Amino acid sequence: MDNLYVYLPPLFGGFLIGCSVLILMVSIGRIAGISGISSGLLEKSAQGGISWRISFLSGLIIGPFILQIFIPATLPFRDELPLSLILISGLLVGFGSHLGSGCTSGHGVCGVGRLSIRSIAATCLFMLTGAITIYIVRHILGA
Repeated sequence: MDNLYVYLPPLFGGFLIGCSVLILMVSIGRIAGISGISSGLLEKSAQGGISWRISFLSGLIIGPFILQIFIPATLPFRDELPLSLILISGLLVGFGSHLGSGCTSGHGVCGVGRLSIRSIAATCLFMLTGAITIYIVRHILGA
């Protein structure tokens, strides 16, 4: 623990995520599951309204750009991946989110915090699948 600074940004980020989840739950009684918030925008009559969904998702999209302006080193440049890989990955994440009746934010952050057995099981499955995927991509495919 010689370099405590490396732990501060993730700790602060987790704190901000927890605060945003709590504020959303306390203020309008909604769970901060990104897949549910996003799919609500596609519905003709979204339960709970649309304006808060647009605000929440806009903050998720704009936040990293604001952070990049003030603290550029927090988001280092990465090599671009092929568009086909990005599209396939996005489709698989969307399918998995639909199959699992939620995403890592809804299950992992909100559900685990509420001690939901279903969310704990889903989060364990998300983590296991992610670990297997990384192993296959890095060690078998060599990417």
